[in-house]
Amino acid sequence: VGAAVAGVATAFAGVSKAALDSVASLEQNIGGVETLFKDSAKTVIDNANNAYMTAGVSANKYMETVTSFSASLLQGLGGDTAEAARIADMAMVDMSDNANKFGTNMEDIQNAYQGFAKQNYTMLDNLKLGYGGTQAEMVRLINDSGILNEKIENLDNVSFSQIIQAIHKIQEDMGVTGTTSAEALTTIEGSVNAAKAAFDNFLNGSGSPEKLAESVITAGKNITNNLLQIVPRLAEELPKVGSLLMDSLSESLNSGKLNELMAVGGQIVSSL
Repeated sequence: VGAAVAGVATAFAGVSKAALDSVASLEQNIGGVETLFKDSAKTVIDNANNAYMTAGVSANKYMETVTSFSASLLQGLGGDTAEAARIADMAMVDMSDNANKFGTNMEDIQNAYQGFAKQNYTMLDNLKLGYGGTQAEMVRLINDSGILNEKIENLDNVSFSQIIQAIHKIQEDMGVTGTTSAEALTTIEGSVNAAKAAFDNFLNGSGSPEKLAESVITAGKNITNNLLQIVPRLAEELPKVGSLLMDSLSESLNSGKLNELMAVGGQIVSSL
């Protein structure tokens, strides 16, 4: 009983520390969002709280990423915080959709967007949309998207918000958009990632117990449904594999290779 109590106390202490760290990060992130987005900060925070489903990330991760490129975004929009909040959410969802669709590391995609905010296009190929990492290829992407209603030759008058919208249009045309929210409901990996993000939100108070329970139940259902398909298949097909292996082994032994195997074994023993 003493060992069990000690184990529970240790686990509770670990959760408490994780919660404290998450709360500290949340306070810092909210402060950054309020400074940058001012009257539209609540919109960004609300989007962050729902990002466990829409973008597969926690509120903390959402706000950290948004604040990393929001200065350039606001500059291109002339300080329009409401539009910046909308475009930032579009970018976050597009990043996650891209990662889920193509299996790209989310950090690589975030680095690409942060590079675009600084007029660095070398990581455009990280998005795997068929465009190389050059300024000319970004021009081609924007022209292909058609968001400007005209052909451009360079990026001199193109803002970061327009780049985000162009990428969104290309991904929309390719059927990439919406994959994160769909996977959060239907796939094991997507639902587990949503549950992890919801747990971090729960620890710092930005997410409710109901949202956490709902995401965990969804993940559990997806895991169970897949197991119900996998287990009967394995039960039926594994014996077939064993039978094929036994037939092959029997054939090998009948072909006289057993004598060769024993002879080689005898030589090894003799050498030892």
